[in-house]
Amino acid sequence: MENLDIAKFGGTSVGNFEAMTSSYKVVVGNKNSRVVVISACAGVTNLLVELASGKCDEAKINQIIDKLRDIHEQIIIHLENQHELRNYIEGHLKDIKEQAFKANEGTNDQLTDTIVSHGELMSSYLFVALFKHYGTDAQWFDVRTVMRTDSKFSCAKPVCDEIKVLAHDKLLPLINDKTIIITQGFIGSNTLGETTTLGRGGSDYSAALLGEALDASTISIWTDVAGVFTTDPRIVKTARPIAELTYIEAAEMANFGAKVLHPSTMVPAVRKNIPIFVGSSKEPEKGGTWVRPETKTQPNFRALALRKNQTLIVLSSPVMVGATGFLANVFAVFAKYNHSVDLVSTSEISIAVTIDGGTTTSGAHGVSEAMLNELAQFCHVKVETDLPLIAIIGNRMSENAGVITKAFDSINSFSVRMICYGASKHNLCFLLKDGDTTEALNALHKQLLED
Repeated sequence: MENLDIAKFGGTSVGNFEAMTSSYKVVVGNKNSRVVVISACAGVTNLLVELASGKCDEAKINQIIDKLRDIHEQIIIHLENQHELRNYIEGHLKDIKEQAFKANEGTNDQLTDTIVSHGELMSSYLFVALFKHYGTDAQWFDVRTVMRTDSKFSCAKPVCDEIKVLAHDKLLPLINDKTIIITQGFIGSNTLGETTTLGRGGSDYSAALLGEALDASTISIWTDVAGVFTTDPRIVKTARPIAELTYIEAAEMANFGAKVLHPSTMVPAVRKNIPIFVGSSKEPEKGGTWVRPETKTQPNFRALALRKNQTLIVLSSPVMVGATGFLANVFAVFAKYNHSVDLVSTSEISIAVTIDGGTTTSGAHGVSEAMLNELAQFCHVKVETDLPLIAIIGNRMSENAGVITKAFDSINSFSVRMICYGASKHNLCFLLKDGDTTEALNALHKQLLED
C-alpha cells in the first residue's frame, strides 16, 4: 500500500476505554494508518511479570488475576458482545493462572515470555472490539505468525529476512483502505512456534520491524507525551518538546535512557530511511517530534538523557602495566556471563566499566557472584550499584572550542564518579553519585539548553 503508516500505541494509550477511544480517533484521523501495533494495557505487563517470578502464593496469584480481570472488564462494559469478550479474557486468565502455578515449581525465561505475552493478546482483541463499537471495520492479527525471532527468550533477536517474507505473505494481503489491521507489539515466535518477547519496551521495535518489512512510508509512535522533550519533564519543569531529531540524536537519547523511544527502534527505520513521528494519543493536536535522517538545525546541545540504576565495576591490577591481553581477558568474562559492557574508562593499573539495568522481560540485571569471583582471580574487583548516568546529547561536540568546558562548568558542584567522552561526537556522559540526579539534571538543562 502506498504511503502506509504503522501506528504504535503504548500501554497508557490503551490503558482504559477513554484512552482507547482517543487512540481510535488518532487512527481514523490518518487514512494511511492501516496497521496498528499496541502494547498491553497500562500496568498489565508488570502484574504478569510478578506472576512469572515464581514468588506468588495462591492468595497472591488470585489477587493479581482479579486485578487483571478488572482492568479489562472496565473496557468490556462499554462494548457490545460482552459475553464473547469476557469469555476471551477468561480463557487467557485461566491460562495465566495455570502458568503462574507452574512458575512456582520452577521459573525460566521461556515460561516468563509465555505468561507476559497474554497482555498484548488481550488488549489487541479488545481494541478490535472498540473499533467495531464505533462502526469501523478492524481485523485482529496474531503478530507471532510473522514476527520471527531466535530462541533467546525474554530478549529475542528478530530474524529480519524471515519477517519480511512472512509479512509479505501473511500480512500485506490483508491491508486495504477499508479495514484496520490491529496486532501486538513486544511478542514474536521462534521457528518452533514458541512465543518469545523482544524485551521490555519492545513494542516500538515491533512497529519499526513491521514498517521495514512492509516498506512503510512512516512509523508513528503514540504515547502519553507530546513528542520527545529536551529531558524528562517530570524532573526538569522547564523541559520543552523538540520539533525534530536526527536518527543519531534519537538513537543516542533512547540508548541513554529516554523512555519515549525504544533503543532498537532506530535500526529498522535507518535501514529503510523511514521517518518516525512521536506524539501524544491523548493530545494529538499538540503535535510532536519527527525523527529523520537529517534536520534543519544541528546544535551542539540538543537534549539530556538520564539512565538510573547503573552498576560500576572497577578492576585493578599492577599486571596491567605494559601487559597485553588483559582487557581481552576481562571482556571475555563479561561475554561469558552475557553482560554487555556500556561505558569504559582506563588508567595504567585499572579499568572501570558500567553495566546498564536489565532490558529483559524478567527484569534480571544483577551481577552474579560467579562472574565477580572469576574476575577476582586475576584482579581486584570493586562494585558500586544504583548510580545515575546523565548523557548530554548533541552534535560536533569535539569540533568546537569551549563546548565541553561549558558542560563541565554546569556540574562543578557535584561529585562525578566517571566521565566518558571521545568515542562519539554526539554524547558526553557523567556517572554521578546517587542523590545528585535531580539537581544535576536541572543545572545542566539551565546552562546548556536554556541560557
